[in-house]
Parts: sequence; structure tokens; C-alpha cells
Amino acid sequence: MTSLASSFDRLDASLTGWMARNGILLLRISLGIVFFWFGFLKFFPGLSPAQSLAGDTMAALSFGLLSAKTAVLLLALWECLIGIGLLFSLFLRATLFLLWLQMLGTITPLFLFPELCFVSVPFVPTLEGQYIIKNMVLISAGLVIGATVRGGRLIALRPASDPGAGLREGAAT
Repeated sequence: MTSLASSFDRLDASLTGWMARNGILLLRISLGIVFFWFGFLKFFPGLSPAQSLAGDTMAALSFGLLSAKTAVLLLALWECLIGIGLLFSLFLRATLFLLWLQMLGTITPLFLFPELCFVSVPFVPTLEGQYIIKNMVLISAGLVIGATVRGGRLIALRPASDPGAGLREGAAT
């Protein structure tokens, strides 16, 4: 049984190490794909399920200075820029600032158009409401990526069976 536990610990340490080495990169790329894809769809009327709500929201936030159509095109460009910045690790601080600013805008329909976002406010979201609420995951992903712009990284801890368990890689004892 000890051999099985030891094998599991080695496998677990190997997988955890791989996740620590590759997780941020994969998170950044996947988030970039999501932003670029969703932004790109907005360039083509009728393809984005969020197009109408996004246009109405931006028009309301601009106090009518932007038409819904113009607002959607600006949002499409904005989201594509975020996607490109994340995909190619370009200007990450500015890219993440644009991401968080855009995310701030995406939650406003919950307050501006609650009748479109909830069947029963605030407990039963519509599909549009669910689409907005899931953005908490995107915000969190941006926070994790943001923690690495100054060289931060994930570090896998040693397995529990290791006598130095709990010590971080390179940490003083």
C-alpha cells in the first residue's frame, strides 16, 4: 500500500508541477480566445447573442451620445483588442485595465435593465443575466493573470510525503 501511495504522490507532484508551470499561460490564452471570439462576433449584426443588450447598455451609459449600433462596433473593437493583448501578452497592464473596465460595463445591465436580466430579481437570472453573472469568472481570471505581470508565478508545493512538505520552492528553512 505504501508503494501505491508513493506512486500517487509522485504522479500528483508531477501533475501539480505541470499545472503550476502552464496554468497561467493557458488561462491567458483561453481568456484571450474568449474575448477575441466574442468581440469578433459583434462586428457581424445578428451573430452575437449579447449584441442587443450590449448596444442598449452602452447607449444608456453614454447618455445617448452613442447609438446602439456604434456602441456595439466600439465594444467589438475593444473586446478584440483585449483578446489580442491576452493572446500575445501585449501591454498586459493596459490590456487588463481594459478588461476590468469592460467587465464593469458588463454588470451594469443588472441594474439598468433588471427586467431583461432576471425572471425574479435578484434570484432567478434570465439567460442574459446568467451570461453577465458568469463574468465573475472572467474578472477572477484577469486578477490571476494580473498577479503575474511583475514576474509572479504559481509554485507547486511538495507532496505531503516529502519531509520538506509545505516549504515553497527556493524558500529559506
